[in-house]
Amino acid sequence: MSIPLKSSRYDAVVIGAGFAGMYMLHRLRQLGMSARVYEAGDNVGGTWFWNCYPGARCDVESMQYSYSFMEDLQQEWVWSERYPSQSEILNYINHVADRLDLRRDIQCNTRVSAAHFAPDSKLWSIITEHGERVQARFVITATGCLSAARVPDIAGLDSFQGKWYHTGQWPKHEVDFSGQHVAVIGTGSSGIQLIPQLAKQASSLTVFQRTANFSIPAWNRPLPLEEQNAWKAQYAQYREQARHTRSGILYDYSNRATTEVSQEERNAEYERRWAKGGANFTHAFNDLFSNSGSNELASEFVRTKIRGIVHDPQVAELLCPKDHAIGTKRICVDTNYYATFNLSHVQLVDLRQQAIQHIDPQGIQTAAKHHGFDSIVFATGYDAITGAIEAIDIRNHLGETLNDKWKKGPRTYLGLMTEGFPNLMFITGPGSPSILSNVIVSIEQHVDFIARILQHMQTERKTFVQTDLFFEDHWVDHLEALAAKTLFADTNSWYTGANIPGKPKVFVPYIGGVGTYRALCEDIICEGYRGFFFQ
Repeated sequence: MSIPLKSSRYDAVVIGAGFAGMYMLHRLRQLGMSARVYEAGDNVGGTWFWNCYPGARCDVESMQYSYSFMEDLQQEWVWSERYPSQSEILNYINHVADRLDLRRDIQCNTRVSAAHFAPDSKLWSIITEHGERVQARFVITATGCLSAARVPDIAGLDSFQGKWYHTGQWPKHEVDFSGQHVAVIGTGSSGIQLIPQLAKQASSLTVFQRTANFSIPAWNRPLPLEEQNAWKAQYAQYREQARHTRSGILYDYSNRATTEVSQEERNAEYERRWAKGGANFTHAFNDLFSNSGSNELASEFVRTKIRGIVHDPQVAELLCPKDHAIGTKRICVDTNYYATFNLSHVQLVDLRQQAIQHIDPQGIQTAAKHHGFDSIVFATGYDAITGAIEAIDIRNHLGETLNDKWKKGPRTYLGLMTEGFPNLMFITGPGSPSILSNVIVSIEQHVDFIARILQHMQTERKTFVQTDLFFEDHWVDHLEALAAKTLFADTNSWYTGANIPGKPKVFVPYIGGVGTYRALCEDIICEGYRGFFFQ
């Protein structure tokens, strides 16, 4: 844990020390601003500190999942695999923290509980859960889009005599499931990564599935040094290209619609992408997110693959998603996920047919039977994008809370600011590409945008920046209009908060694409920071 600085006043307080918070700190230092970063974990890393469950791995390829702001940094790091594991990403993050000497301004094991804007001092008062209070001109949230772990409210969990875990809050010590009867609840991305690994240890593994999800094989492999060096020789060009793509990733984006090709051509393209592996599958044709008929053809191709992998026809059908279009929930990338259900000690329980009634000291009671377990693992995801922000008591100079303002859904301008809360900024906040993109690309763009605003304020000798309702309303309307043109709007997912009981259903991220969003932001800056008002 870093030793707190003696000062109780900073130019900026940053909440979170993952990729976003660390780069924000670096940029603040370049501006000559004093800063303090508060991190709830006992080390840097954010999502990659907490999500250390077996099999945790990024679904963006290693050569693209790293910072681009420093040439020496991106040239010196060497990856070992096509898709980086959690431990390797965390090693990289720690390397960056040491390389840039960031730790001296980061206070770990400290959760921010409140941030109140004081009308007298015109400063933010930041309060930690330990009662520490500091003041800052600016508060910048770098809390991450997938950081507020959600444990479902199941009666009797406290009575369970075994051990239970959540993938998003995994212990830092090794957990050995050898010889145990283990339950996994949830089959989203973390569950799909975890389940094949637990099956290697557990005496029996029972998977409780509410919603089947589409997953594409990763075909992960070692990453030869010569392949990395070839990338590094073109890094500047590749990075610039990625910033102007739809997802911030150098994918093979098709310019053809499904309807423009024959059935043979279509299936050949799907086979080619399946063989290559990864989320790029959903970019096989340019109408998969807007045309339900085209999407269904892609969806059925993947279902056919699932049926060909899973031996038991009934289990295969349960694993075939039929309630959403492929890609409208987070597309997953796996290693041997579907094949794991061919193992004799692995069982699948369909929660739509056999709902969980309660947990008791020995295990889980469903509507059909009782299952005894030694351990239960919740792979039940997060209160995504807004959950970690809303967990903080944020109040403006009038005493109005951010949660009250967002009670019908988050409202921002560009995902960066919200009206009525001066000098409060969000990195990859709601209303920005965030989780629909290579998040590091979006982080760097947002941090650089914020740094340019702060530099502008230094030059113009301004104290406050805020947005107003006109621009906020216009942006929220724009977000809704874009989403309505896609199949995403018809899908219940954590993109809309549908996994959180009582949360308003709003499609939260900006779906227009990283390149389009970036161009919009550049236009706004060129027009004198249109929509941002300085005092």
